[in-house]
Amino acid sequence: MRLATLTSGGDCPGLNAVIRGIVRTASSEYGSTVVGYRDGWVGLMEDRRVDLYDDAFIDSILLRGGTILGTGRLHPDKFKAGLDRIKANLEDAGVDALIAIGGEGTLKGAKWLSDNGIPVVGVPKTIDNDVAATDYTFGFDTAVSVATDAIDRLHTTAESHNRILIVEVMGRHVGWIALHAGMAGGAHYTVIPEEPFDIADICKAMERRFQMGEKYGIVVVAEGAVPKEGTMDAGLGEEDEFGHVTFNGMGQIIAGEVKKRLGYDVRTTVLGHIQRGGTPTAYDRVLATRYGVRAAHAAHEGSFGMSVALRGEDIELVTLEDCVAHLKRVPEYRYNTAKSMFG
Repeated sequence: MRLATLTSGGDCPGLNAVIRGIVRTASSEYGSTVVGYRDGWVGLMEDRRVDLYDDAFIDSILLRGGTILGTGRLHPDKFKAGLDRIKANLEDAGVDALIAIGGEGTLKGAKWLSDNGIPVVGVPKTIDNDVAATDYTFGFDTAVSVATDAIDRLHTTAESHNRILIVEVMGRHVGWIALHAGMAGGAHYTVIPEEPFDIADICKAMERRFQMGEKYGIVVVAEGAVPKEGTMDAGLGEEDEFGHVTFNGMGQIIAGEVKKRLGYDVRTTVLGHIQRGGTPTAYDRVLATRYGVRAAHAAHEGSFGMSVALRGEDIELVTLEDCVAHLKRVPEYRYNTAKSMFG
């Protein structure tokens, strides 16, 4: 059998571990070969393929962040218009099944290909942990670890200068990184997209800390956080070609409002892309490897139109339809747990 794989969407720690798991399992368990397509769906449409061998190089990529295949984004209209080219390229390469590694957008594309007769298996990845039907996605643990380390470091500098520090983390539509990093790093307030915030509540929590003799405060803000209607004017940026809103820096907006209302020294730290760069954690390496191994088995079993998923301690198969049915958002009860630690 000949498998193909690609990585699409944002890069993510653990992608190379998945590729390694696919290649080594296909080779050692089935004697199959694997071809990789560079730069995501664009590479598949333009036939940018490279053979992947079970050799010393593939063995060494476990520790590397990013993806050896590169990644990218393709507008859905261009993607759908290229169906015939995709089919022709896969046929020309002798591919029997495609393993698509990506987040919600990639898995939607994988489902569409499956619906149109291409044998596809999905592997969910995203640092945001927002893919439905799986408990966790690889990359999330690394992102949280990076953000937590940053928050740990900011405690001492904030305390030394009697400052309030606003830490902006990734999270366009969901607040899983902010929630976990804020809790693990001992933040004094956490703001997530699922729960519109009242700037007065943030100010009240910070004011209370200083009145009680504390010298500083840490507020973690997901980039996609929004204020409650009528509480403050935040504004939104323009949409890009993929329908993604360009954010105006919610961390900085909140910092300016807190400083104006309280008069304290307030600074902002935007963690940005360092959250999804660098070496994956041990947890993400293990999860990504398990995903790659199970995806290779699923392809050989003919379990197409399915995706690997973590359910409890087990790697199971779920439908691609279930994966893309909705975004997995932070439930209210989880946020309420974090709120108990505010102030």
